[in-house]
Amino acid sequence: MNGTDGRAPLSVVTEDLRLSVDGTALDVRSTGDRLFVEVPSVRDAYRVARRLPSGRVARGPAMLLTATDLTAEIRVRGRTVVVVGADARPGLVSRELGVAPAEIRLAGALGAGKSGLSAAANAVRRRTD
Repeated sequence: MNGTDGRAPLSVVTEDLRLSVDGTALDVRSTGDRLFVEVPSVRDAYRVARRLPSGRVARGPAMLLTATDLTAEIRVRGRTVVVVGADARPGLVSRELGVAPAEIRLAGALGAGKSGLSAAANAVRRRTD
């Protein structure tokens, strides 16, 4: 990207993109320079995370996103739990978990967990009423 052009060198436009990891369907949408990957539940997020590569192999996509000035947000139940790419700001949690250059968002992860527990409680309540 040069100093006179404020646009990202790569732009992604999606209307109806769906990924699947280990049988878990992930909806993807974008705003051009930001991808939003929606994971349906905390359990699905855990299953997907276990199937993803780690170490050096995992750094490749992060480097590609950064080089092309793109950012991906991994969202669970509507809350951002991981940011990878140009706008990611990995902190202590990311380094301790060994996932840097990804940024872990604890508030998003806790909020997704709480939302999942509330949904489960509501489902049980509906069955017993």
